[in-house]
Amino acid sequence: MKAPVPPIPPVPDDPAGRDLLARFYRALGDPTRLALLAFCAGGERTGNECVAHAGLSQGRVSTHLGCLVDCGLLEVRRAGRYAHYQVTDPRVVELVRLGTSLVADHAAGVAACARVAPAP
Repeated sequence: MKAPVPPIPPVPDDPAGRDLLARFYRALGDPTRLALLAFCAGGERTGNECVAHAGLSQGRVSTHLGCLVDCGLLEVRRAGRYAHYQVTDPRVVELVRLGTSLVADHAAGVAACARVAPAP
């Protein structure tokens, strides 16, 4: 017998609030952005370090970092020509940890889900 599932905190009643919540999850819904977020959770990272870590072009990494900054998940500090990135809120790291744990427990179902396409 499964343990009872605790109630989910309220999802916004209004369509705009639900859209905003869904946009937050879409910001986390890219493998490169997840990798960059995890990398920056280890401490402040330069843009060059992020490019080397991601193994992608500077332009692509910059686009992903820009998304994370625009969404408020990373903050950027400029020092001359250099940009330094770090996680803005430790709760984001905990959310990713929780997601990782849930996927570990439900990997077969997530992998088999035909309604959510794998990342391109």
